[in-house]
Amino acid sequence: MRNEIDVKVKDILAQDLQKGIPILWKDGFSETESLNEGSILKLRNPAGKFIGKGYVGMQNKGIGWLLTKNENETIDTAFFQKKITNAVKHREDYYNNPDTTAFRVFNGEGDGIGGLTIDYFDGYYLLSWYSEGIYSFKEMILDALDISVSSKGIYEKKRFDTKGQYLEDDDFVKGERGEFPLIVKENGQNFAIYLNDGAMVGVFLDQRDVRKKIRDNYSNGKTVLNTFSYTGAFSVFAVAGGATKTTSVDLAKRSLSKTTEQFEVNEMDVEKQDIIVMDVFDYFKYAKRKELAFDVVILDPPSFARSKKYTFSSAKDYTNLLRDAIAITEKSGVIIASTNNATFGMKKFKSFIEKAFTESNRKYAIEEEFSLPSDFRTSPLFKEGNYLKVLFIRAK
Repeated sequence: MRNEIDVKVKDILAQDLQKGIPILWKDGFSETESLNEGSILKLRNPAGKFIGKGYVGMQNKGIGWLLTKNENETIDTAFFQKKITNAVKHREDYYNNPDTTAFRVFNGEGDGIGGLTIDYFDGYYLLSWYSEGIYSFKEMILDALDISVSSKGIYEKKRFDTKGQYLEDDDFVKGERGEFPLIVKENGQNFAIYLNDGAMVGVFLDQRDVRKKIRDNYSNGKTVLNTFSYTGAFSVFAVAGGATKTTSVDLAKRSLSKTTEQFEVNEMDVEKQDIIVMDVFDYFKYAKRKELAFDVVILDPPSFARSKKYTFSSAKDYTNLLRDAIAITEKSGVIIASTNNATFGMKKFKSFIEKAFTESNRKYAIEEEFSLPSDFRTSPLFKEGNYLKVLFIRAK
């Protein structure tokens, strides 16, 4: 059993924790230098009253996460098993859906343990650790997962600075190794997944509902431009929905082979689609010069990106990106604007849209709004956790 350290926190953090806000903000502590990753803290208000137990795991502005408000609850394998079992129950509909075999089983603070996510890929589980602190509980959490579910095999991703300490060849943890690509289904479409090849696996599961909407309602007979296309997942769904042509643009060289593969595992004719390795900002200039225009334009940039010529921050530059997209969107066309930046909310995001269309001298209407799908459970008291914002915008 791990020792628990008594720590008094500032009143502002004490009030947050009493409300149920799960993050331990750094500025709620008088000092943090003496707190070691993985330490269990018995958190007390300035008067010494017990508030809750948390763990130290340095992540962005937080130094850790609240785990329980029960002073008598021990942080052990049984604790983690209870959290994981509860999370699995909430995903029963996903487990029972043969058309979707990839989804999130455990979503950090939304399921009661900030800093940890667990994804399911057709019998395999992928654990992502977001701090050294949560990683220090690895054996307990693996034991808890084994009790809660049966699996073919388990893989992991370390999303914190490892400084060379924890480098496995292929992120394999236990069970049987997968044969990659692993073909999973999402709403009936196929995706080629690699659990053993770097930080990304081949698809972002949080856009599942958006992809389905594109396929079912926005693609038939349309030309579709997919920018920052990664492995072309949006393009696959657009073709499945009857798009006459998709153009996928991404700066990463491997996007060509990865997008080709995603079309092929869906038995789609790659030759009929355009896959372009180019900086998206250069492509916008090219498209404008060639007087190209698209019925549907998908914008799903990273929160921050840097190329040789450009630096992009979604908080500062999304309006400019949108203005470039508007310039090559057909009249009555649709722009699907997405961001995963947690530092601003939907209201601010909509202000970017308003500004871009005003500057472009075009009118618009927002037809659909999306945030995270139901398997990405969030805490209503931690708005930053519900990071995804997607708008379907009709450009008039």
